[in-house]
Amino acid sequence: MFDWMKDYQKLEEDIAYLDYNLDKTKVELKRWISGDLRDVRLTAESDGAKVEEHLEAIEYELAHKMNAMYDLKYLISRFTGLENRILKMKYVDGMTLEQIAFDLHYSTGYIRRKHAEIRKIVKFLDEF
Repeated sequence: MFDWMKDYQKLEEDIAYLDYNLDKTKVELKRWISGDLRDVRLTAESDGAKVEEHLEAIEYELAHKMNAMYDLKYLISRFTGLENRILKMKYVDGMTLEQIAFDLHYSTGYIRRKHAEIRKIVKFLDEF
């Protein structure tokens, strides 16, 4: 029912980790090119010689995940129903429940109750 939310959260986590790993690998590459490791002699099998390959692989995977995220966001934007709209606005758009209530022309209390119901359903489905 709300599998898209799990997929979205997983992609978000993957992208965040890849961003971190990309930054870390760029720092490592800089160390080999112009930093404290520039005078270290490399062999073809050494980790230092493979940093650029790792960097390319991370960039490729990150681009792939970002494309998947774009496609998923497009798909999510096409879903109908109040529950899907609340979840999209809360977890994809990062809105507060108060903002969601205002935008959807519902009371804050109603949106809070709906959100609580949805969370119970999602939790039940996860346990099932």
